[in-house]
Amino acid sequence: MTRSTLRALLASVVAALALVVAACGGDDDGARTSTGGGNGAAQETGGGKTGGVLRQLGSTDVDYLDPGHTYYTAGYQVAYVTHRSLYGFKPAGGDPIPDVAAGEPQLSKDLKTITVKIKRGIKFSPPVNREVTTKDIKYAFERFFSANVGGQYPSYFSAIAGTPEEPTKGVKPISGITTPDDQTIVFRLARPEAVSVAAALVMPITMPVPEEYAKEFDAKNPSTYNEHVVATGPYMVKNDAKGNTVGYQPGKSIDLVRNPNWDKSTDFRPAYLDEIDMTTNASDASVSAQQVLTGSHMTLDSDPPAAQLRDAALNRKGQFVQVPSGGYRYLPLNTTIKPLDNINVRKAIVAAFDREAVRRVRGGRFIGDIATHLLPPGIPGFREAGGLKGFADLDYLRNPRGDMALATEYMKKAGYPSGKYTGNDRLLLVTSNADPGKSQAEVGKAQLEKLGLKIDLRAVPNDAMYTDWCQVPPKKVAMCGDAGWFKDFVDPQSMLEVTFKGANIVKTAGNNNLPQLDVPEIDAAMDKAAGLQGQERLQAWANIDKMIMEQAAVVPLVWDKTTLIWSKDVQGVGNAYDTTVDFAFTSLK
Repeated sequence: MTRSTLRALLASVVAALALVVAACGGDDDGARTSTGGGNGAAQETGGGKTGGVLRQLGSTDVDYLDPGHTYYTAGYQVAYVTHRSLYGFKPAGGDPIPDVAAGEPQLSKDLKTITVKIKRGIKFSPPVNREVTTKDIKYAFERFFSANVGGQYPSYFSAIAGTPEEPTKGVKPISGITTPDDQTIVFRLARPEAVSVAAALVMPITMPVPEEYAKEFDAKNPSTYNEHVVATGPYMVKNDAKGNTVGYQPGKSIDLVRNPNWDKSTDFRPAYLDEIDMTTNASDASVSAQQVLTGSHMTLDSDPPAAQLRDAALNRKGQFVQVPSGGYRYLPLNTTIKPLDNINVRKAIVAAFDREAVRRVRGGRFIGDIATHLLPPGIPGFREAGGLKGFADLDYLRNPRGDMALATEYMKKAGYPSGKYTGNDRLLLVTSNADPGKSQAEVGKAQLEKLGLKIDLRAVPNDAMYTDWCQVPPKKVAMCGDAGWFKDFVDPQSMLEVTFKGANIVKTAGNNNLPQLDVPEIDAAMDKAAGLQGQERLQAWANIDKMIMEQAAVVPLVWDKTTLIWSKDVQGVGNAYDTTVDFAFTSLK
């Protein structure tokens, strides 16, 4: 298919599947632009200074260094500068651009075949030291589906012929992926979903992995490639001669250094910095944020607490940028745990919840709009789902400050005549041990206790909140106090399918359907919507948004913007795709 035909097809499928990242807030369509003091445009056109060491302070470790396993913001920040995906983004967003790929994906007329050509001259870091071929991408896909690696978003690629319904024991071939030559990879689909699969080729699953080097690590369960990972991007985790990642101290620090095999002529990233030292155990976010704002050559890993956020916005021009998150903050309610298995109890919680109080502790109106449903501003389907107002007929979502009278009525419907919970069950609420997540969960605990619910609040490091608690169903976490979900690619499917499809529930670990919502009608609607195009597709996903909200499986909190801060001698750049400081475009003044 020609390049121009592909562009027309993409445009026809989802109003703006060009993947333009719109900002949160503003009018009913969420069309307000982001604000800040970074000079990203200058950086993208070569305006940065080369050299120096940047230090990032933060409380959050990566989930995994392994590109086949990572699915967490901190992991993405590292993955997209140490590896190269088939397609990527410049910091400001816009159309995805070829990275390892040599051009745009070619889609067949029946939407059941995708062909991608890749560049020559891209090499793996030491100790592999050879050129990347399409066989490395094929292996990356195959290992993703193995139980040993544990890829976390298989449904996006389930249309590829031969993909397993369950994780495989060991790495198995996928019949629908072929490599006619070292520069060509072909994806043959069992269903006509080439547009959505092509849109997802920006994800880490497409980052090359050398089979001859990784297979001995992948033979173990779990794979130990995470401790030996090699790079294709401008930076690599510092390693020794055998490939051991000596620059990674789990729960403490990550040291990124230049990849000596990176060829600038093949890459759109300027990669100004010589080294990035990441601290991942700084638990006092207020102290870290203050050190960054008043110090030298530093960035913060995520949103600063409210006080430092206001200081940056009001007093420190050039030391911050806001990027739209393209996602939602939410409180998932585990539908398998009593009394949350009662839909009227869940509706009572949503009705009583003061969402404005949560926004206040996260930084107030400055950080974004109060969420009324799930599809956020800037994502196709947002308008069809009611825009900022949401679904008018769902009374338990109408009052962002909470409606205790309505909540009481729902508790009575749930079988509690007093309007408050009178049972003995205790609910485990797990949250981050750093602000603003910690303060947000404390507000949430107070909201829940108004209904008589008994809450045990446990604060843990942010990465452990997901990987050790919220994503592990046997831990019986009733609510994840600082949960958020952000775009994998700009399409409504990426906002709802992984997080609310019953078929995606993982019973052991790595589960992203945090409320464990399992409604056959919702799954069937998702299966049908995945193959639709144009306006029909957008309306179908908007309807699914409503179906999920009718289950009251979550309290939608905020469609937030991410505020990134840095020291005055840093020329920082925020990345609109993963909402982090983009190390490959940031430089020192």
